[in-house]
Parts: sequence; structure tokens; C-alpha cells
Amino acid sequence: MLVRELEEIGVKPGATTSGGVSFDGSLNQLRLVNLWSRVANRVLVRVDEFHANSFHELERRAKRVGWKRFMTAGQPVRFRVTCRKSRLYHSDAVAQRLAAAVNGQFGGSVAVTIAGVETDDDVDAVSSAQLFVIRLMNDVCTISADSSGELLHRRGYRQAVAKAPLRETLAAGMLIGSGWNRESPLGDPMCGSGTIPIEAALMARRMAPGVGRQFAFERWPSHDAEAWRKTIDRARDSALPAAGIPIFGSDRDKGAIAASVSNAERAGVGTDIEFSVSAISDAPIPGEPGWMVTNPPYGLRLGESGSLKNLYSQLGKVARSRAPGYRVAMLSADKALEGQLKLEMTEVFKTKNGGIPVRLVVGMVASK
Repeated sequence: MLVRELEEIGVKPGATTSGGVSFDGSLNQLRLVNLWSRVANRVLVRVDEFHANSFHELERRAKRVGWKRFMTAGQPVRFRVTCRKSRLYHSDAVAQRLAAAVNGQFGGSVAVTIAGVETDDDVDAVSSAQLFVIRLMNDVCTISADSSGELLHRRGYRQAVAKAPLRETLAAGMLIGSGWNRESPLGDPMCGSGTIPIEAALMARRMAPGVGRQFAFERWPSHDAEAWRKTIDRARDSALPAAGIPIFGSDRDKGAIAASVSNAERAGVGTDIEFSVSAISDAPIPGEPGWMVTNPPYGLRLGESGSLKNLYSQLGKVARSRAPGYRVAMLSADKALEGQLKLEMTEVFKTKNGGIPVRLVVGMVASK
């Protein structure tokens, strides 16, 4: 999905790995990927790569790194270091040597913090600190500068949340993986804080997901603020005035719907989505075939288990009786619960949500 997305943005993708997709491009393309990517978590810039199996070698090579390309004097630094299969295995000691190299280039004391392993709850709040991601693998040190700042799923609109919120990037991935064409009706009968319908509305209106937030590259010495302002203006001007299709979100929790409405308004798509407090059996379904994309509870995070069988069974019943010709897509953590839908589901991708292994599965409801 990320490869296709990069191509749509106008960037030629390079190698694909388990951790992402590489590409060679200009600073402007780097900014465009941050602005337009709906599924990437962050965009890193490869700063340097060299062999280092001793601290002396690490210090010597780190002094030559172009730290000044990505930060200014007095700006604090964050290092996230991982060491595997290398003689230098102490991540904090590696970070300390790199901090000394930064201080040496700037001729003063730079405030340095050592970031832990990134988790689903990592806020990575926007601040003046520049994050460098360091990887030591087989005695090869790779240094990358974070160009994003806050993780890209933080679009800026979701301030009100329901229980077990879904990352915006994963919601967008579900929509893309479901095969939704952005021109057909879409509904989420368990919408929580509204992330799936909101991401759908942003996609239908061709709104750049990063247009309302800040990025780390805006603090780089090479940043052209005027050119960036024009890029943002072009992105805003290219957005459609309305989604032009029915998009529904419903949930039995009144608080969740209140959160959905306020989040949609902040995202600028409040008039594009119809939210309602409804049980699954009464969830609004547009009159023509479309997509039902949802993230039901798994029974792991929310402390529910056997009672969920009825919920999944009800979801399948509603789809079969009230949504003929629809495609149903959902995140599933349990094949047994998934089977309660009584629909033939096909796996599209595997990932984790809140640390829980899940699969996006998609099925077609038979037409009457």
C-alpha cells in the first residue's frame, strides 16, 4: 500500500523491507510524503552509514556526520538507539558518544535525551528536539534523522477519544486494503471516536492528512518556509468541497458519538459524515451497495470474550439481511469470532493494533 501511495504522490519507491519503503528524492518530495501519506508512521532521512566495532571508531566517524543539516545551535536532541549482533551493544553508551560528536560540531553543550523503544503509546510530542534514529546491526551503524516529528498518525483532529482508539494510519490502511473506491457509500457500525469515517471523508475529499500539523523538517536550516506555505496552499486548494457520497458512523455509546462529531469538525469534514447513536441492529445502511469497514472489539483489550460471539453474529446478520452486495472489512484478532459473521472472509494483511496481532479480512455479502 505504501509503495502505491508513494507512486501516487509522485515519488519513485525503492526497496521494500519489513519496516517500510525507501526512496531517493528531493527535499520537496520528502515534504510531500509527510504531507500526503495516509499510512506511513514517519519519514526518516538516511544521514550516514559506516562500520563501527569499537567506540573509538564510532567517535571518529560520528564527528564527520553532517548533524548541522538537521538542527541548529542550542536545539535539543533525542537519540533512539538499537544494537543487534554488534560488538557495541550498549545503546546508552552509543548515544553518549554521538551526543559528544554533536556537541563537538556546535562547540557547546546540547541537551540530549535518550528515547526508549517506540511503542503504540509513544507520544513523540512536537517540541524543539530533533530525533535521530540509530541502528547498529552487524557492526554497521546507520544514522537517520526524523523528518516528521510527531508520528504521522497524529493528524491533529483526534482530541476526543473513545475506548481502544484506532490509529489514523491503520484506519486509512483498512480503507485502502478493503478496496474502497472513494466513490461508493461507506459505513462503520462500531465507529468509536470516528476514525474510520473521518479518514474516509478525508480520502473522498482528497484532503492532505498532514495539512493541519507541524513537522520536524520545518526546523531544519535548509527549510524554505515560503515554498512550504505555497505547498500547503496548493494542497488546500486541491481539496474537493464535499465528499459527495454517503458516509455513516454509528455506535451505541453516546460518548463515543459525541467524540466522533467533535473530531470530524476539527478535521474539517463535519458536514460529510452522518453520525448516530445506534445499536448494530439499527445501524444506518445506505440504499445502494457500498462498503462496511469497522474495528470491532477483540475480547483481549476490553476484557470481553464469550459475549462477543453475539456481537459478531449480529454484525454478520445485519450485513446479510440489510446490506446485500456490500463488502465487509474488519480487523480480526480471533478467527473463531470472525467465523460468527457467516461470511467468507479473505485476509488482506497482518499487523498489530495496540500490541495485539490482527488481520484485515474482507468479504462480500451476497446480492439478493
